[in-house]
Amino acid sequence: MSEKRVLITGAAGYVGRLLGEALAARMEVVGVDIARCEAAFPIFLMDICDAALAELMRAERITHVIHLASVVSPGRDREREYRIDVDGTRNVLDACITAGVTHITLTSSGAAYGYHADNPMWLTEDDPLRGNPEFAYSDHKRLVEEMLADYRRRHPQLKQLIFRPCSIIGATTSSKISALFAGKGILDPGAHNSPFVFIWDQDVIGAIEHGVLEDASGIYNLAGDGALTPHEIARLLGKPLRRPPVWLLKALLAISYKLRLGNVQPAQVMFLQYRPVLLNTRLKCELGYRPRKTSAEAFALFAKEALGIDVDPHTARAIHADPAAATEGQVA
Repeated sequence: MSEKRVLITGAAGYVGRLLGEALAARMEVVGVDIARCEAAFPIFLMDICDAALAELMRAERITHVIHLASVVSPGRDREREYRIDVDGTRNVLDACITAGVTHITLTSSGAAYGYHADNPMWLTEDDPLRGNPEFAYSDHKRLVEEMLADYRRRHPQLKQLIFRPCSIIGATTSSKISALFAGKGILDPGAHNSPFVFIWDQDVIGAIEHGVLEDASGIYNLAGDGALTPHEIARLLGKPLRRPPVWLLKALLAISYKLRLGNVQPAQVMFLQYRPVLLNTRLKCELGYRPRKTSAEAFALFAKEALGIDVDPHTARAIHADPAAATEGQVA
């Protein structure tokens, strides 16, 4: 059993539970969350903005923190989302420094790069972070990463390991991403055919576990090899590809938002128009973690287990096997 003692924020969430159970076999693990949850490791009911967080870290003799807590789904209370995403992260960092924690792992997001028409075909960790102000999740991830850079300068004793995941999918995924593929058709507003990069949920667990065990630091895109366009996803699932004009979809979303039928605002159509497509070279070559499933293989598993659609993994595996070989017509 490792001498590391880990605290996970957002421990009652989808990734938090899976990660906590995996790590608990190797080291002492506790979690904090505002939701109650039955798990194989203790989870304390606590807000990440609570000043008592440092005291809990001290009492549990925490050496490593894994910060997962954030607001993923868009809502209407931007102040609350900012408090959790940005102020909460600041409190976690301050608690780590106060309690003498030596290592923190944080999940940022590929959304921190922003959804922009002029994004490179493949984004690397050196590309600028331009999270969109119109999209709270994207904007807040950018602000958090700016904060992290400041803490690295002022508190170098706290090692930082930062992951920027793409769309996480697995056998039991139920999220806004998975919902895009569960309907009767695949949506591609404006026919941009902007690709999705996927990471298997077990690879998310594996990469974080690897990083904690190795006391690694640095910033890494967390993605499977390759990408799938909406056109390819529609073909694999045997569903029609629907390409409404962007103006029409924005008009429908404006009505839905105004009538409180949904929380997605018109400007957030960019989420589907200009997907950030993450290259994972640094993850494999510098961190030393190689995802066990490609984007296509992870999607095939998700389709079979979560959607009940039997996608031929051999067909899926053949699509975008080499990200560097992506050409026009493959990634548009």
